[in-house]
Amino acid sequence: MESGLPLKTGRETDKITVDDLYCIETPTAPTITADGTVAVYVRQRSDRDTDSTIRRLHAVGPDRADAPITEGPDDSAPAISPDGTLVAFLRKIGDVPQLCTAGVLGGEVTVLTDRELGAGAPVWSPDGSMIIFAAPVRRGSASAEDAKSAPIVADDLLFKADGIGRFGPLRTHLHQVDLVSGKVGQLTDGDWQAGMPAVSPDGTKIAFTARIDADSDRRMTSAAYQVPIQGGEPTRIGNSSHVSGPLLWLADGEAVIGVGRQDAGIGNARLLVLRTDGSPDRDLTGHLDRNVMPGGSVAYPGAPPALTSDGRISFCIRDRGWTHLYLTTPAGGPPTKIIAGDQQRVDGVAVAAAAPVAAVIITDDDSYGELAFVRLDQPTARPVTTITEDSLDGRRPVALQQREFAISDGQTVHGWLLRHPATEGPAPLLLDVHGGPHNAWTGVADATHLYQQELAHRGWNVLIVNPRGSDGYGEAFMQAVVGGWGTADQADFLEPIDQLIDEGLVDPDRLAITGYSYGGFTTCHLTARTDRFAAAIAGGLVCDLNAQLGASDLGVELTRAFGDADPVTGQQQLITRSPISAVGAVTTPTLVLHGEQDHRCPVNQAERWFGALRLHEVPTRLVIYPGGAHGFLITGRPSHRADYGRRLVDWLDHYVPTLP
Repeated sequence: MESGLPLKTGRETDKITVDDLYCIETPTAPTITADGTVAVYVRQRSDRDTDSTIRRLHAVGPDRADAPITEGPDDSAPAISPDGTLVAFLRKIGDVPQLCTAGVLGGEVTVLTDRELGAGAPVWSPDGSMIIFAAPVRRGSASAEDAKSAPIVADDLLFKADGIGRFGPLRTHLHQVDLVSGKVGQLTDGDWQAGMPAVSPDGTKIAFTARIDADSDRRMTSAAYQVPIQGGEPTRIGNSSHVSGPLLWLADGEAVIGVGRQDAGIGNARLLVLRTDGSPDRDLTGHLDRNVMPGGSVAYPGAPPALTSDGRISFCIRDRGWTHLYLTTPAGGPPTKIIAGDQQRVDGVAVAAAAPVAAVIITDDDSYGELAFVRLDQPTARPVTTITEDSLDGRRPVALQQREFAISDGQTVHGWLLRHPATEGPAPLLLDVHGGPHNAWTGVADATHLYQQELAHRGWNVLIVNPRGSDGYGEAFMQAVVGGWGTADQADFLEPIDQLIDEGLVDPDRLAITGYSYGGFTTCHLTARTDRFAAAIAGGLVCDLNAQLGASDLGVELTRAFGDADPVTGQQQLITRSPISAVGAVTTPTLVLHGEQDHRCPVNQAERWFGALRLHEVPTRLVIYPGGAHGFLITGRPSHRADYGRRLVDWLDHYVPTLP
């Protein structure tokens, strides 16, 4: 039911609902000309009629109006050529993406590839004569038709990936296309997956990350490698055990920058200098005690490291939920923060090669993302788009209130409270728990969780906190939940609620909880240990830690997060730590939402929780989204994403009415 709240207050906060998913447009994937005068980016929106995400390329500059340069409907991964005349990008043709080019300000599109399995994101050679990309190949002699029905054979634990599925005979390898001849050639081969390529400054070598070592699946290691531009056998760069891409060559061509760790443990990712001569790797950011954020992953902001015109390195870190842009030198030392202001999230960065300029996508509490031009020698950003204002006709989201909560064991937990400014007195509260657990909420406008805005307009409080395990608060804080899922962080959720009740903001009889992934785990855990929540919505959940090895694409990595219990010999310990062991105590009406093709937290986890609740006559409902991967709330069908939010709101309406 509606709360009768006024739709306007001192700032423009006309009601935003779940259905605004189909209105909101967002920017992503910027690229910039060498002189810093033009940026090209992807502008995307959800389309109701086609039930898909529409993507087209836009060009904009400090002195150039924002305008589309391609028609889409599915264009992505732009990369501007070294001379600034062309932009290479991926266009979905049929069922797969193919490599294309167009003029940097628009014009005729040229299709460069016609690969059965599609192409990958383009990387230009320094002289602009070639484009390098990583793309799937089918190993073995089986035809495409035979491969569909052939048995899937796995010899190691890395036999599938969420959003892709089981690899079978498919492997990702490096390719090149010659822009003069049009010839496409494969550069690497082997029973391993090649990461995104980086071409050396002299154009003679390609660097990439891969898990090539025979034992890498058990140890969850990955490393940097290089091959000649003509292809060949890869050779190792550096000696760090856990490196992720994309990599960045330094100007002398003797080292690359990677993001990761020298060991394969849980903790902050660092900016690493990896030398081709085998000398020791150098950690440039360990002294910051913060997580380097390379972006590129679903639900994780940031941007890959980039080289500035004066030889410095740009990179992103997360600090107290916010994501910031920094500069450092290859020799290390104190970094310089770029862009004044603390309450922002950087979601993409493109650095000009020949000018002290960057194009940056910035999200704050007033917009869902705008592109800005930034002078790297000045802490100011100049927005050049008005995407949120245009797509929402001037409406603005309700801003979150930043809070800190003192926990009884001496820890402090940081978070945000979403509460409509017209709400008075004690109101219902939804605790929304993030995933990971090594992720973090940010106090910015959130296009993924629009139900939070709708609930705020219905008179709800929405509480988001970054408990122990969240990154952005130091490595000790991040590691504090290892081996203590659901126990080490329990007070970080419950005690902030008590404090809000004591402040008179929250009605203790109208509490609800939701969460996705690790948040789904926490929803299950807390409802099995307390009956104070009147309703629960568990999404993409894990309820049995013992059932992840071999079932999850990150099964080995997740077993480390569970602590010292061996998933083979310590199964009883894992079961004891799992919510499923206490499901008989649950009385909270629970809605269970899950993607059918979730290979991170397999759908059987949701089915088991639902089955146990139903057997014990706890009000429950299971909703499975066909084809949905673990990240479907961000990248899946718009109709599924909207349905998720509507079902959540309806479940709360039924079990926790807005008005007492």
